[in-house]
Amino acid sequence: MKSKASAPGKIILFGEHFVVYGVKAILCAIDKRVTVSAEKIPQNKISIKSSFGNIVESPDRPIKEIESQFRPFYYLADKMIQKYKEKFGIEITITSEIPSGVGLGSSSACCVASAAAISGLFTKNSKEEILQMAIEAEKTIFPNNSGADSTVCTYGGLIQYDKKGGFSKIDTEINFDLIIANSKIKHSTKEVVSYVKNFKENNEERFAIICNEVNRLVEDVLICIKNNDLEGIGRNMTKNQKYLESIGVSNEKLREMIALSNKSSFGAKLTGAGDGGCIFSLADKNNLQKTVNNLEEKNYECFTGKIDFTGLDTF
Repeated sequence: MKSKASAPGKIILFGEHFVVYGVKAILCAIDKRVTVSAEKIPQNKISIKSSFGNIVESPDRPIKEIESQFRPFYYLADKMIQKYKEKFGIEITITSEIPSGVGLGSSSACCVASAAAISGLFTKNSKEEILQMAIEAEKTIFPNNSGADSTVCTYGGLIQYDKKGGFSKIDTEINFDLIIANSKIKHSTKEVVSYVKNFKENNEERFAIICNEVNRLVEDVLICIKNNDLEGIGRNMTKNQKYLESIGVSNEKLREMIALSNKSSFGAKLTGAGDGGCIFSLADKNNLQKTVNNLEEKNYECFTGKIDFTGLDTF
């Protein structure tokens, strides 16, 4: 028996880092996907095959003994084997269109697709149940993750998210173009999140003011989305980038890429943890190619994308 599922990557349009401290964020699923297939095998083993490596492990091992990049998938497979008291094993195969470690939700998309594919070998689950499994799995790597990334990878489209109130879909027909450019600078999400935590603890009053500003910015963005106002969204992207600069999660290369994008796009900012990874620009058919050209002329790797409205797909 084989079960397959796919989930989209994401960008954080507004509010990254600040969402951890209760600020609203807006996230967008993008049309680059991870596909996971899960299959029962006669050997009592958990086998994981992917572009980032392969492992074969026995079930019922302590999760901390598993290499960190494989933990979410091992956790999900082992949980199902123990829950249903099965004697067989599971082989998991992961293929991805999403670059890893650059702020595009690769790990969250992998967790969502894996939760659906692995649990699908045993039972049919709702998207809500799959989302909870995916968040649990991702916490084996990022214990303090907000759950926002897995949420948008599950439901697709645009969502508004905060830790206390959860998520709500943003009903809209808006469909802009995105240009995503990769700095090729590797970063550690864990280290950047820790840095922001230290910044907050050493600058409590200043950080609180910034959080309030970002909350107001997000409210304005929601109005811009409702009015299909791409210029307004772009202006707010520029503001959000300044707030991210003020807490120290940008760098010179990201600033250069953003400046190049801003020559023609509606706006640009980093997405995800920062200190490397990707930036994205907002465009439509009139300025899309010019923005791509500005980046490629300086030899920056970039690709275009749109909103993915499907979210999790099982087949």
